[in-house]
Amino acid sequence: MTQDLLSRIWAHENSQPLFTLREWEVVLGQARQARLLGRLAQHHVDHGWMSHVPEQPKLYLEGALRLLDRQHYEVQWEVNCIERALERVSCPVVMLKGAAYFVAALPPRLGRLFSDVDIMVPQTFLPQVEGALFRAGWLSNEQDAYNQRYYRVWMHEIPPLKHVQRQTVIDVHHTITPPTSRFKVDGRMLLEKIQSVAGSELLFVLSPADMVLHSAVHLFQEGEFERGLRDLLDLKDLLQHFSRQSDFWLSLFDRADQLGLQIPLFHALFHIQRLFSYAAPEKFQKRIAHLAPPAPARVVMAWLLELALRPAHPSCNTRWTGLARWLLYVRSHALRMPMHLAIPHLIRKAWMQRFPNPKETQP
Repeated sequence: MTQDLLSRIWAHENSQPLFTLREWEVVLGQARQARLLGRLAQHHVDHGWMSHVPEQPKLYLEGALRLLDRQHYEVQWEVNCIERALERVSCPVVMLKGAAYFVAALPPRLGRLFSDVDIMVPQTFLPQVEGALFRAGWLSNEQDAYNQRYYRVWMHEIPPLKHVQRQTVIDVHHTITPPTSRFKVDGRMLLEKIQSVAGSELLFVLSPADMVLHSAVHLFQEGEFERGLRDLLDLKDLLQHFSRQSDFWLSLFDRADQLGLQIPLFHALFHIQRLFSYAAPEKFQKRIAHLAPPAPARVVMAWLLELALRPAHPSCNTRWTGLARWLLYVRSHALRMPMHLAIPHLIRKAWMQRFPNPKETQP
């Protein structure tokens, strides 16, 4: 029997979850797969529930809290290193996703574990930024000529850069969606509305509306649904936080129209309400309905996403889960690239996974 116990915790976030040891084992497994173990631990701390958690699962939650402390210290160090590396490049450095939540002290920062740091700079400054990061020790490990071209011609970012000593990874973007994408976004429009980070002359974050829209389009276009629940929780936190601004919801819908991101925003709002019972004010419900895709696509996507937006854990799987995630994965590539590019790319990617280049697998 499938059971998504993890989502239920935030569906009833003010009610203490009462799990048996067997259920705790499942919850911890789901949280680890969804990259929500730190958030689960922080949630229990925030509500004063840790003392009621059985000893065995409590050890895992306490371990996650220690990892959070260490990672947040490391992320702050990494941000400082990026600032020093780019201080002589005369362009704004926009922190994205988790790094943005961190430097702007936004609610999703709490309980979040990091795998890399994402930044965005004006496209014309990419060579200068890449060169400055190279001199500071961040190098690209991508040696395949096809993959280099794939990133630099078709994608919204250059190949990931890894530091030679710390092994930390930076993803450098020039916009938030690929230039070949159905949801193509001009990075210059985003840069027009960026907001400064307190205490820094170099660092910025996207505007509140753009930050929400980036999170939504990233979730539904990148195909990384194994962490989709985490991204939805981030979105819910952002919406709750920014909705304190009187004009936020109107600016969000207007911005979605300007950037052509109505459909990703609709899916995000639909599934946040479905999973966590959080919705936009009633007066905006007609506006949300106008964001929706045609009825057949809306129904199919609702079914696929209901299956896919669960932790990638055996306890959450149904007979259709694998098919749903595969179809959404193919859809994500079709959204990012036209079919005459996507099909050869997927074939080549499958071939390289089956027959990797020996030179690239050598240490």
